[in-house]
Amino acid sequence: MDPRQATVNGRALTLEGASAHTTALDWLRDHGLTGAKEGCAEGECGACAVLVARPDGQGGTMWTAVNACLVPAATLDGQELVTSEGLADADDLHPVQQEMALRGGSQCGYCTPGFVCSMAAEYYRSDRQPTGEGGHESERGPNGFDLHALSGNLCRCTGYRPIRDAAYAVGSPTPDDPFARRRERPAPIARPTRFAGPDGEFVRPADLSEALALLASRPEATVVAGASDWGVDVNLRGSRSALVVAVDRLEELRTFEVGAQAIELGAGLNLSEIERYLAGRIPLLDQMFPQFASRLIRNGATLGGNLGTGSPIGDAPPALLALDATVVLASSRGEREVPLTAYFTGYRRSARRPDELIRAVRIPLPLAQITAFHKIAKRRFDDISSVAVGYALDVGDGVVARASIGLGGVAATPIRALETEAALVGRPWDEATVRRAAEVMAAEGTPLDDHRASARYRAAVLGQSLLRIHAESTTPQEVGS
Repeated sequence: MDPRQATVNGRALTLEGASAHTTALDWLRDHGLTGAKEGCAEGECGACAVLVARPDGQGGTMWTAVNACLVPAATLDGQELVTSEGLADADDLHPVQQEMALRGGSQCGYCTPGFVCSMAAEYYRSDRQPTGEGGHESERGPNGFDLHALSGNLCRCTGYRPIRDAAYAVGSPTPDDPFARRRERPAPIARPTRFAGPDGEFVRPADLSEALALLASRPEATVVAGASDWGVDVNLRGSRSALVVAVDRLEELRTFEVGAQAIELGAGLNLSEIERYLAGRIPLLDQMFPQFASRLIRNGATLGGNLGTGSPIGDAPPALLALDATVVLASSRGEREVPLTAYFTGYRRSARRPDELIRAVRIPLPLAQITAFHKIAKRRFDDISSVAVGYALDVGDGVVARASIGLGGVAATPIRALETEAALVGRPWDEATVRRAAEVMAAEGTPLDDHRASARYRAAVLGQSLLRIHAESTTPQEVGS
């Protein structure tokens, strides 16, 4: 096998000496590439952003911005990266850097390399098309730049207007742009690898069967996909697992199938990929995606990881509960399918056994007529929810025929609002019914007081959320027609 190394800014750098718990950020800085910074060490500030060459699903390459502070350096074996130092050539700034400089998008400069990398990923998005519309009041510029590409980057001193101006001023890559040309060739494959040292062992298995065999023999292993939890545990909590198993690039976990009865989403697909592949097929998830952390996080985070942690405040579980999703669990003994309503068994506990992996999530068809995702948080984007609610309702002839409501942040686990659903089904979809059901919904779960919100506030927003979806939905006559 080739020596363990990664290509960074066109140059091969050795990974020898990196441990199982070395982050990509620390490894890059050890090699003198200090443009990427550590600001928060938990993926919230974006100062550590770098570009990774990943498959675009069509045989080419997509430049993808990720948080280097969260990514295990070991996952970069055989991969290709670009840091802020590698964007410019010997004579000229990169177009993104040029616009940031011209429009005053940098002051102290600490956050600038991360902004530049996130902006470059959007600059090279192959389907970005100028529209001539949008502008300062929009989240998409006249050049087609999606401002959500920068939702994971924070600036403490410059202010966002000049950064936004720079984003909306960049043009399109020229035909001789080397990074644009690189998109036409396949991305590096994720090769199996193994790192071992005093602080533990890191393994990227060759396939699912090898991964399951590892878990069968070492059920205490830590499984990582997007590593958004792993990085925080390593950086801020000093966690050092004896064995880390990376499953993010296993092909068996990267399925995407649209059938007559269900849509299957592989547990190893990151959320940005799922959004791209679905292309609006599931409106409820379309509402959730922009509110799930940031683009930098969604470029790594997976449904498997979000469900695997069992967190009661994850954004995906309420949406998937509303969609009546099931979880496909795989082990060396075979597969089993578990309804998401039966998956969560306690605080950060689930029906998944230690030797099992989440292989896929299945969403049954047809989808409900009325769907919505409400997230209550202190910031619009890049924040943890105080309360999250997913809705899926069918209304016929003005009467609620089906109601599925998923809740997060109001109990030790994500839950279904079963009493509220019962208060809606079989009754008219009118203000009187909804107000009565809103009183029921305010009492769902066991809301707690913490630094994000009080129990009283959580109860209040639950009731208001139901009133909101009714106000925003079509009239009973239109729904039943």
